[in-house]
Amino acid sequence: MPEFWATDTLYAAFHGNMQVPPLTASMPELTLDQGYRIASEIHARRIAHGATVAGRKIGFTNRTIWPIYNVDAPVWGWMYDSGVQDIPADGIIPLPALPEPRIEPEIVFGFKASPTPDMDLTALAGCIDWVAHGIEIVTSLYPGWRFTAPDAVAAMAMHGALWIGPRRAPTPERLEAITTCGITLTGPDVVLTGHGVDVLGGPMMALRHLVQEVDRMPQADLIQPGEVVTTGTLTDARPIAAGDTWSTQFDTPLLDGLTVTFA
Repeated sequence: MPEFWATDTLYAAFHGNMQVPPLTASMPELTLDQGYRIASEIHARRIAHGATVAGRKIGFTNRTIWPIYNVDAPVWGWMYDSGVQDIPADGIIPLPALPEPRIEPEIVFGFKASPTPDMDLTALAGCIDWVAHGIEIVTSLYPGWRFTAPDAVAAMAMHGALWIGPRRAPTPERLEAITTCGITLTGPDVVLTGHGVDVLGGPMMALRHLVQEVDRMPQADLIQPGEVVTTGTLTDARPIAAGDTWSTQFDTPLLDGLTVTFA
Protein backbone atom coordinates (compact mmCIF):
# COMPACT_ATOMS: atom_id res chain seq x y z
CA MET A 1 0.00 0.00 0.00
CA PRO A 2 1.36 3.50 -0.84
CA GLU A 3 0.72 4.81 2.67
CA PHE A 4 2.91 2.08 4.19
CA TRP A 5 5.68 3.00 1.77
CA ALA A 6 5.29 6.66 2.68
CA THR A 7 5.41 5.89 6.41
CA ASP A 8 8.60 3.84 6.02
CA THR A 9 10.17 6.53 3.84
CA LEU A 10 9.45 9.45 6.15
CA TYR A 11 10.27 7.55 9.35
CA ALA A 12 13.70 6.67 7.91
CA ALA A 13 14.22 10.25 6.75
CA PHE A 14 13.35 11.68 10.19
CA HIS A 15 15.69 9.39 12.03
CA GLY A 16 18.49 9.67 9.51
CA ASN A 17 18.21 13.47 9.12
CA MET A 18 17.78 12.93 5.40
CA GLN A 19 15.66 14.58 2.75
CA VAL A 20 13.39 12.79 0.31
CA PRO A 21 11.21 13.90 -2.61
CA PRO A 22 7.73 15.11 -1.65
CA LEU A 23 5.30 12.24 -1.32
CA THR A 24 3.07 13.92 -3.88
CA ALA A 25 5.79 13.42 -6.50
CA SER A 26 4.88 9.70 -6.38
CA MET A 27 1.37 10.04 -4.91
CA PRO A 28 -0.11 13.11 -6.68
CA GLU A 29 -3.59 12.40 -5.30
CA LEU A 30 -2.41 12.37 -1.66
CA THR A 31 -5.08 13.95 0.56
CA LEU A 32 -4.87 15.66 3.94
CA ASP A 33 -6.58 12.69 5.58
CA GLN A 34 -4.05 10.29 4.06
CA GLY A 35 -1.29 12.56 5.30
CA TYR A 36 -2.70 12.40 8.81
CA ARG A 37 -2.87 8.59 8.62
CA ILE A 38 0.82 8.52 7.68
CA ALA A 39 1.66 10.90 10.54
CA SER A 40 -0.34 8.72 12.93
CA GLU A 41 1.70 5.66 11.99
CA ILE A 42 4.96 7.56 12.43
CA HIS A 43 3.74 8.76 15.82
CA ALA A 44 2.84 5.21 16.87
CA ARG A 45 6.32 4.00 15.95
CA ARG A 46 7.92 6.79 17.96
CA ILE A 47 5.82 6.01 21.01
CA ALA A 48 6.67 2.31 20.65
CA HIS A 49 10.36 3.25 20.68
CA GLY A 50 10.09 5.29 23.88
CA ALA A 51 9.08 8.79 22.81
CA THR A 52 6.89 10.78 25.23
CA VAL A 53 4.32 13.30 24.06
CA ALA A 54 4.97 16.89 25.13
CA GLY A 55 2.20 18.53 23.11
CA ARG A 56 1.09 19.59 19.65
CA LYS A 57 2.09 22.15 17.09
CA ILE A 58 -0.15 23.75 14.54
CA GLY A 59 1.55 25.06 11.45
CA PHE A 60 0.69 27.26 8.48
CA THR A 61 -1.81 29.20 10.56
CA ASN A 62 -0.31 32.40 9.13
CA ARG A 63 -2.27 32.85 5.94
CA THR A 64 0.10 35.56 4.70
CA ILE A 65 2.74 32.89 3.99
CA TRP A 66 0.54 30.25 2.31
CA PRO A 67 1.59 31.29 -1.23
CA ILE A 68 5.26 31.05 -0.25
CA TYR A 69 4.96 27.40 0.81
CA ASN A 70 2.30 26.22 -1.64
CA VAL A 71 -0.20 25.32 1.10
CA ASP A 72 -3.80 26.33 1.59
CA ALA A 73 -4.68 25.04 5.05
CA PRO A 74 -3.25 24.79 8.58
CA VAL A 75 -1.77 21.45 9.65
CA TRP A 76 -0.91 19.94 13.02
CA GLY A 77 1.55 17.42 14.44
CA TRP A 78 2.94 15.98 17.65
CA MET A 79 5.81 17.30 19.76
CA TYR A 80 7.90 15.14 22.10
CA ASP A 81 9.76 15.70 25.37
CA SER A 82 13.13 15.34 23.66
CA GLY A 83 12.45 18.40 21.52
CA VAL A 84 10.57 20.77 23.87
CA GLN A 85 12.66 22.78 26.32
CA ASP A 86 12.87 26.12 28.11
CA ILE A 87 15.17 28.77 26.71
CA PRO A 88 18.19 28.93 29.04
CA ALA A 89 19.10 32.13 30.84
CA ASP A 90 22.05 32.78 28.50
CA GLY A 91 19.83 32.36 25.43
CA ILE A 92 22.21 29.87 23.80
CA ILE A 93 20.33 27.13 21.94
CA PRO A 94 22.04 24.12 20.37
CA LEU A 95 21.09 23.94 16.71
CA PRO A 96 19.77 20.43 16.02
CA ALA A 97 21.06 18.45 13.08
CA LEU A 98 17.94 18.91 10.95
CA PRO A 99 17.53 19.46 7.21
CA GLU A 100 17.14 23.12 6.23
CA PRO A 101 16.19 24.43 9.70
CA ARG A 102 14.24 27.67 10.01
CA ILE A 103 13.15 29.89 12.90
CA GLU A 104 9.54 30.73 13.73
CA PRO A 105 8.47 33.12 16.54
CA GLU A 106 5.26 31.80 18.09
CA ILE A 107 2.80 32.02 20.96
CA VAL A 108 2.74 28.92 23.18
CA PHE A 109 0.08 27.69 25.60
CA GLY A 110 0.37 25.27 28.51
CA PHE A 111 -2.73 23.39 29.62
CA LYS A 112 -4.27 22.54 32.98
CA ALA A 113 -7.41 20.92 31.51
CA SER A 114 -8.38 19.24 28.24
CA PRO A 115 -10.11 21.54 25.74
CA THR A 116 -12.97 20.02 23.73
CA PRO A 117 -14.24 20.85 20.23
CA ASP A 118 -17.50 22.34 21.48
CA MET A 119 -15.80 25.05 23.57
CA ASP A 120 -15.95 28.74 22.73
CA LEU A 121 -12.94 31.00 23.26
CA THR A 122 -13.89 31.79 26.86
CA ALA A 123 -14.10 28.12 27.77
CA LEU A 124 -10.82 27.42 25.96
CA ALA A 125 -9.14 30.18 27.97
CA GLY A 126 -10.25 28.42 31.15
CA CYS A 127 -8.20 25.37 30.13
CA ILE A 128 -4.97 27.35 29.73
CA ASP A 129 -2.42 27.25 32.55
CA TRP A 130 0.09 29.70 31.09
CA VAL A 131 1.01 31.60 27.94
CA ALA A 132 4.53 32.21 26.64
CA HIS A 133 6.46 33.40 23.63
CA GLY A 134 8.61 30.70 22.08
CA ILE A 135 10.85 29.83 19.19
CA GLU A 136 9.99 26.84 17.04
CA ILE A 137 12.66 25.33 14.83
CA VAL A 138 11.00 23.86 11.78
CA THR A 139 12.60 21.52 9.26
CA SER A 140 11.85 20.25 5.78
CA LEU A 141 12.31 16.64 4.83
CA TYR A 142 11.66 17.85 1.29
CA PRO A 143 14.46 19.69 -0.58
CA GLY A 144 14.07 23.41 -0.98
CA TRP A 145 10.97 23.59 1.22
CA ARG A 146 8.83 22.55 -1.75
CA PHE A 147 5.75 20.50 -0.85
CA THR A 148 1.97 20.53 -0.53
CA ALA A 149 -0.19 20.60 2.61
CA PRO A 150 -0.65 16.77 2.64
CA ASP A 151 3.15 16.39 2.35
CA ALA A 152 3.56 18.71 5.34
CA VAL A 153 0.98 16.82 7.42
CA ALA A 154 2.71 13.50 6.76
CA ALA A 155 6.05 15.04 7.78
CA MET A 156 4.70 15.77 11.28
CA ALA A 157 3.84 19.36 10.32
CA MET A 158 7.53 20.17 9.75
CA HIS A 159 8.29 20.29 13.48
CA GLY A 160 11.90 20.15 14.63
CA ALA A 161 12.10 21.58 18.16
CA LEU A 162 10.43 24.13 20.45
CA TRP A 163 12.14 26.47 22.87
CA ILE A 164 9.87 28.23 25.36
CA GLY A 165 10.39 31.62 26.98
CA PRO A 166 9.06 32.87 30.33
CA ARG A 167 5.62 31.55 31.23
CA ARG A 168 3.03 34.19 32.11
CA ALA A 169 -0.48 34.10 33.58
CA PRO A 170 -3.23 33.88 30.92
CA THR A 171 -4.99 37.05 32.04
CA PRO A 172 -7.76 38.43 29.81
CA GLU A 173 -5.49 41.38 28.97
CA ARG A 174 -2.62 39.12 27.91
CA LEU A 175 -4.88 36.83 25.88
CA GLU A 176 -6.19 39.90 24.08
CA ALA A 177 -2.66 41.20 23.55
CA ILE A 178 -1.52 38.05 21.75
CA THR A 179 -4.06 38.84 19.04
CA THR A 180 -3.63 42.62 18.81
CA CYS A 181 0.16 42.60 19.14
CA GLY A 182 2.76 43.42 16.55
CA ILE A 183 6.13 41.66 16.55
CA THR A 184 9.53 42.37 15.03
CA LEU A 185 11.94 39.49 14.33
CA THR A 186 15.53 40.59 13.80
CA GLY A 187 18.33 38.32 12.61
CA PRO A 188 21.47 38.43 10.49
CA ASP A 189 20.75 40.96 7.74
CA VAL A 190 16.97 40.65 8.08
CA VAL A 191 14.12 42.38 9.90
CA LEU A 192 10.63 40.86 9.66
CA THR A 193 7.35 42.06 11.10
CA GLY A 194 4.08 40.32 11.87
CA HIS A 195 0.92 40.52 13.92
CA GLY A 196 -0.95 38.17 16.19
CA VAL A 197 -4.07 38.53 14.10
CA ASP A 198 -2.22 37.01 11.12
CA VAL A 199 -2.41 33.61 12.86
CA LEU A 200 -5.94 32.58 11.79
CA GLY A 201 -7.29 35.72 13.42
CA GLY A 202 -5.21 35.27 16.60
CA PRO A 203 -3.49 32.46 18.54
CA MET A 204 -6.69 31.64 20.43
CA MET A 205 -8.48 31.15 17.11
CA ALA A 206 -5.62 28.92 15.97
CA LEU A 207 -6.00 26.92 19.17
CA ARG A 208 -9.73 26.49 18.57
CA HIS A 209 -9.00 25.29 15.03
CA LEU A 210 -6.50 22.75 16.38
CA VAL A 211 -8.93 21.43 18.99
CA GLN A 212 -11.53 20.94 16.29
CA GLU A 213 -9.05 19.22 13.95
CA VAL A 214 -7.35 16.81 16.37
CA ASP A 215 -9.67 13.92 15.59
CA ARG A 216 -8.77 14.21 11.91
CA MET A 217 -5.68 12.17 12.80
CA PRO A 218 -6.49 8.53 13.61
CA GLN A 219 -6.10 7.54 17.27
CA ALA A 220 -5.27 11.09 18.38
CA ASP A 221 -6.40 11.95 21.91
CA LEU A 222 -7.65 15.28 23.19
CA ILE A 223 -4.97 17.70 24.36
CA GLN A 224 -4.09 16.57 27.89
CA PRO A 225 -3.30 18.58 31.04
CA GLY A 226 0.42 19.32 31.08
CA GLU A 227 0.72 19.43 27.30
CA VAL A 228 1.95 22.48 25.41
CA VAL A 229 0.64 23.81 22.11
CA THR A 230 2.48 26.20 19.84
CA THR A 231 0.17 28.08 17.54
CA GLY A 232 2.08 29.03 14.39
CA THR A 233 4.59 31.57 13.25
CA LEU A 234 3.88 35.29 13.60
CA THR A 235 6.27 36.10 10.71
CA ASP A 236 7.69 34.23 7.77
CA ALA A 237 10.11 31.45 8.74
CA ARG A 238 13.77 32.13 7.93
CA PRO A 239 16.84 29.87 7.58
CA ILE A 240 19.12 29.64 10.60
CA ALA A 241 22.72 28.55 11.10
CA ALA A 242 25.10 28.03 13.99
CA GLY A 243 26.40 31.36 15.26
CA ASP A 244 23.27 33.31 14.34
CA THR A 245 21.67 35.61 16.93
CA TRP A 246 17.97 36.38 16.58
CA SER A 247 15.76 38.61 18.69
CA THR A 248 12.07 39.42 18.93
CA GLN A 249 10.29 42.47 20.25
CA PHE A 250 6.56 43.00 20.83
CA ASP A 251 4.77 46.32 20.80
CA THR A 252 3.09 45.52 24.14
CA PRO A 253 4.62 45.12 27.62
CA LEU A 254 2.30 42.16 28.21
CA LEU A 255 4.52 39.90 26.08
CA ASP A 256 8.21 39.16 26.53
CA GLY A 257 10.63 39.47 23.64
CA LEU A 258 13.49 37.00 23.30
CA THR A 259 17.12 36.91 22.22
CA VAL A 260 18.63 33.56 21.24
CA THR A 261 21.91 32.46 19.72
CA PHE A 262 22.23 29.14 17.91
CA ALA A 263 25.34 27.19 18.83
